[in-house]
Amino acid sequence: MKRLDLIFSERELQTILKTLENADVPGYTVMKHATGRGPERVVTEDMEFTGLGANAHVIVFCEQEIIDKMRDEIRSVLSYYGGVAYISEATPL
Repeated sequence: MKRLDLIFSERELQTILKTLENADVPGYTVMKHATGRGPERVVTEDMEFTGLGANAHVIVFCEQEIIDKMRDEIRSVLSYYGGVAYISEATPL
């Protein structure tokens, strides 16, 4: 089993979730308003009034075949709007 972590601009959340749904992922977790520091060494924060600048973190546990089905579309969204995606091994407890 694999774990897919996606961190990206929250304004692209619906696009990412649509991609996951189209790939028939078994489920996912969404954490909105994620903040942190990226390679530009600046901590990202959203603007409370507008929500602009907020990030989302989506976690998916699934098989490699499902990730392969959505890899190109996720790369396309992240390369255009920014964000990161990481795949790691996951072992159920």
